[in-house]
Amino acid sequence: MSFRSNILIADDDETLCYLLKEELINEGFRVDITFDGKFAIEKLGQNSYDLLLLDLEMREVTGEDVLEFVRENFPSLQVIVLTAKSEVRTAIDCIRNGAYDFITKPYEFGQLLLTINRALEHKNLVLRNEILSSKINKYTNTKIVGDSPAIKEVIDLALKAAKSDSSILLEGETGTGKELFAEFVHDNSDRATKPLVAINCASLPDQLIESELFGFEKGSFTDAKASKQGLVEIANGSTLFLDEIGELSLTLQPKLLRFLEKGEFRRIGGVSNLSSDARVIGATNKNLIQESENKSFRKDLLYRLNVITLNIPPLRDRGNDVILLADFFLNKKTGFKSAKTLTKDAELKLLNYEFPGNVRELEHIIERAIIFADDNQIKSTDLYLPTDKISVNTNDTSNDEIATLEEIEKHHIKKCLDHFDWNRDKSAHTLGISLKTLYTKIKKFGLTR
Repeated sequence: MSFRSNILIADDDETLCYLLKEELINEGFRVDITFDGKFAIEKLGQNSYDLLLLDLEMREVTGEDVLEFVRENFPSLQVIVLTAKSEVRTAIDCIRNGAYDFITKPYEFGQLLLTINRALEHKNLVLRNEILSSKINKYTNTKIVGDSPAIKEVIDLALKAAKSDSSILLEGETGTGKELFAEFVHDNSDRATKPLVAINCASLPDQLIESELFGFEKGSFTDAKASKQGLVEIANGSTLFLDEIGELSLTLQPKLLRFLEKGEFRRIGGVSNLSSDARVIGATNKNLIQESENKSFRKDLLYRLNVITLNIPPLRDRGNDVILLADFFLNKKTGFKSAKTLTKDAELKLLNYEFPGNVRELEHIIERAIIFADDNQIKSTDLYLPTDKISVNTNDTSNDEIATLEEIEKHHIKKCLDHFDWNRDKSAHTLGISLKTLYTKIKKFGLTR
């Protein structure tokens, strides 16, 4: 027989201990018993246990004393307090002091077994979270999840780059985490006491980008009723992150180049030069060397930007980081105590997928799987990948019929609404559509609660 977990029973009722031990052994557990708190502490120091069933009233050393010892020395050990009904208030205090749960005597074995299994599952989640945290926090001040050689190499280079004031160019496909690396460099630099200042160069038209970057003087245009600082000025002594810098127009590129070369800039409508000590980090998913050959990006700006270039690897080149990231998103999006887990076939499916959208795509895949999984395990069928052939469980008896896009959409919206108990705000947010669009779809498909 392969034992699932090690359990210690500490209770001064010897008959109960022996009976409970026999029942738990029949369930596949390895069980030790002791009748006093003093010997319970000794056994905990001599053996490795996953769970402690602890009576409160024992000779010499009480259950509360044992619990305090566990909390100080074995924080991952799960404790279930066994208590008489008159001691319920004390048992609640024990939970506040670290016990997982309490069971009142007399109890049904089925109820106790259910609580034991939940406590052991909680222990596994605690350990997984500690392992995941060690991967996340392996390097100073990083939110970057990963342990693959590809990602560790870039993190090491970023750490070295952080100690300088040179400009950095982050290259990588969409969704690889370039902004996280910009934050990582900033947080490990001498400028970390000030906040990172960021702007997406693809999100605004040229005129607005210029005013955001360099600011403007009062009266420089119709709505300029007061002077405004630009981001290069706000980032003085800090770091300025220019995301999608490859989208910056040829009109603005010379102004950014001047700032990078001399630390000088001029507000829109201004007549005097201002200066700022802002370190610039640019990010792009374009090949800027090719863009410069095509005359859509200035070579002199490229040379000034890429004093240090960091290439962020795509997710498909990061091996088992896919599973680490999936676990991270599961914990992040479901809450620690109710975190879902991946089955082996689900892990294999993720490992065999190319992830053209990289980490961002994985996050969305996991978020969708959380919504539509029927229990606490994410199976391969819960993971929708763009390469999957979609089937919809309708009332059709023929397996040969292919569902239309409309049928798939109807099924998907209905399942989402049911999952959120027809909370339309949450459903619309999860589906990525407006509330008005959701109401239109409900009416169109004739969906009912």
